[in-house]
Amino acid sequence: MPVLPYNADNVKFAKALRKNMTPEERKLWFCFLRKHIPKFVRQKPIDNYIVDFYCQARKIAVEIDGSQHYDIKGADYDTKRTDILNNYGIKVIRFSNREINQQFKEVCTVIEQCLHE
Repeated sequence: MPVLPYNADNVKFAKALRKNMTPEERKLWFCFLRKHIPKFVRQKPIDNYIVDFYCQARKIAVEIDGSQHYDIKGADYDTKRTDILNNYGIKVIRFSNREINQQFKEVCTVIEQCLHE
């Protein structure tokens, strides 16, 4: 499988993010993705971005969006970022913090469905 390009400057930041996950990232990682097959990794640098969770085998990025993603600037940034990731053949699926906290089972079901498409 070809190696995705990444900004080397983001590697140190990605390691820090792994150590300081949000509560919603922790929940999704420790309650579902950590031992999932196919394998997911946390805080994966791709291009000039860092995706929350990435499954290389299926080319799926899972993003958990906090409140900063819902203003105009955040939404524009996410659209651009998603377009760039899509150009690498990566499918991006997004969930809000609220969905992780209140609809966790449904979130896991959506991820499973995307993995089997």
